[in-house]
Amino acid sequence: MTTQVKPSSRERLLEAAATLTYQGGVNIGIEALCKAAGVSKRSMYQLFESKDDLLTASLQERAAAFVAGLLPAADDGRSPRERILHVFEQVELQAGAPEFHGCRYLAVQIELKDQNHPASQVAHRIKAKLTSFFRSEAEQGGARDPDLTARQLMVVFDGASARAGIQADNLTGLVTPTAEALLDAAGIR
Repeated sequence: MTTQVKPSSRERLLEAAATLTYQGGVNIGIEALCKAAGVSKRSMYQLFESKDDLLTASLQERAAAFVAGLLPAADDGRSPRERILHVFEQVELQAGAPEFHGCRYLAVQIELKDQNHPASQVAHRIKAKLTSFFRSEAEQGGARDPDLTARQLMVVFDGASARAGIQADNLTGLVTPTAEALLDAAGIR
């Protein structure tokens, strides 16, 4: 007989925050978060100083999985061009899922508008990591201007994610060719 370990109150709150804020935005109420987690408000405040702290912790906890779901494995033998395109292929795949609501880290930055908010800072670090990946690969791939190429790729990434997240566009066959055109223009072969 296998016994399952019930997630802790902290784990349930982090999961509720991740799910509810991704589906409905950061303005979800504390009562809804606590109800979804099956945790009292008193318990929530014993574990987290505020809803902002809970949101920040939830974003931070999911950061590694977000990055792992997009970036190729280090030293996977592919060219820098193929490694960059891998990211956009992943976005296309993820955007096809009915539960896709865009990039949670971009959404948080847009919704909060305060770049000094701790959750915005987590989101900024994640986006900076992706930009750094693009820049490094662009440089290794011989881009004429790796910084500009990385910024352009982020515009494509964020724009595609946002449009797919609001169901304004289907990314299949759109975002990867767009990234390819940018790579061609940058001289990345």
